[in-house]
Amino acid sequence: MAAAERRLGSPTSFLSMAREIAWSHHEKWDGSGYPRGLSGEGIPLPGRLMAIPDVYDALISDRVYKTGFSHDEAVAIITDGVGTHFDPDISAAFMAMAGRFKEIAQRFGDPREAPL
Repeated sequence: MAAAERRLGSPTSFLSMAREIAWSHHEKWDGSGYPRGLSGEGIPLPGRLMAIPDVYDALISDRVYKTGFSHDEAVAIITDGVGTHFDPDISAAFMAMAGRFKEIAQRFGDPREAPL
């Protein structure tokens, strides 16, 4: 992404945001994530925001090595990670609209996967 920004001649907000998300969405609230071991509010907000949908999608999706979890199982796993894996405030927002995540996954998910 930095190369694309150089080709454009200046930083571009959407590319800067994408880079920030890519570099920080695997960080964990308690500092045990990667790649930099950031913690709490030291994790850029875009990464903290993307962490939950990234994990949710990974949990509900079938992979060659696993069957996807149900929506309720995914929500329970995310709930267990509040304050360790996930920002508590962003987690509260997710919990308030978890049903919308299910609707979106059902509408746009892989039709070959079992219903949530």
